[in-house]
Amino acid sequence: MGRSLKVGNLTISDESEAFVIAEIGHNHQGSVELCEKFFRAAADAGASAVKLQKRSNKNLYTEQFYNSPYTGPTSFGPTYGAHREFLEFDNKQYLHLQSVAKELNLVFFATAFDFESADFLLELGVPVIKIASGDLKSAPLISYLAKSNIPLIISTGGANLEEVKCAMNDVNPANAALLQCTAAYPAEPEEMDLLVINQFREIFPDTVIGLSSHDRGIAFPVVAFALGARIIEKHFTLDRSMKGTDHAFSLEPSGMQKMVRDLNLTKRAMGDGLKKIHDREREAVRKMGKMMVYSRDLEEGHEFTHGDFNLKSPRDGISPQELDIIIGKKLIKNVTKNLAVKKSDFGISGDEI
Repeated sequence: MGRSLKVGNLTISDESEAFVIAEIGHNHQGSVELCEKFFRAAADAGASAVKLQKRSNKNLYTEQFYNSPYTGPTSFGPTYGAHREFLEFDNKQYLHLQSVAKELNLVFFATAFDFESADFLLELGVPVIKIASGDLKSAPLISYLAKSNIPLIISTGGANLEEVKCAMNDVNPANAALLQCTAAYPAEPEEMDLLVINQFREIFPDTVIGLSSHDRGIAFPVVAFALGARIIEKHFTLDRSMKGTDHAFSLEPSGMQKMVRDLNLTKRAMGDGLKKIHDREREAVRKMGKMMVYSRDLEEGHEFTHGDFNLKSPRDGISPQELDIIIGKKLIKNVTKNLAVKKSDFGISGDEI
């Protein structure tokens, strides 16, 4: 049957196109109206899904950290807690955004950073929940969500293989996806480790593999798809100069559109793994290919040698690969210089080219 993951009405598998997640996170700056614009731009760019981040901030952070000063250029509040609360949507806002996504035929879901947020998203009825890289080792949270039987997409930034295996022991591998990820923002090319996709596919044969790509461009997701990744997550923004920590390494709509285009083209270009001759190749190969022609006039009974032919284009005679069939054979007729060599000249059938 092979690896597959059902997310809403979509099935993600080795045979499917890329499931492209526009990771909006908190790039919406706490504005539902702006978030709607993100959704519409993501849909126009061809994304499959839009993703937010859900936190129950007072329960998630220590009191000291929640109340710590946070006054830099990306801050939306004087303390870290106030900053986070400003960026958080409530139930009514989530329901509205969920309906907008449905209207746009986008899968809508979020990352759950804590138990309360997990319950919130389960009650909301999202079709899948994301586990962030920072929670790969949060075994109780992962186990809690796994028991709900909701599909999980798990990022693996900042973890080694044993830690990834440990996390996967807590889930149904056929009901989860595993994303290669580097928890650097942005990630440099030498930090991407795209060949880990091969490793994950080998170790977790029942699990859909993907890439959460924090790099600045669109080339690496295409490479990842060719390696077998079928989920591609990229941070998404309307303008990289907007206020916030994630905009600078996010894709703008034109970049997302180009990445989706290239991923779809890559799917078409992968083929079925079988080497074949396409009809549109035949004329070019005939024109550029070579055939054997006689290098001089020869008489009936002559034993054909390596000195008796030249190679010339176009290939309107038998292929030079068939030389061994006729070398050492005797002609049954007279032939002239530059005439195409034929197997029938030696009493052998099969002159088709």
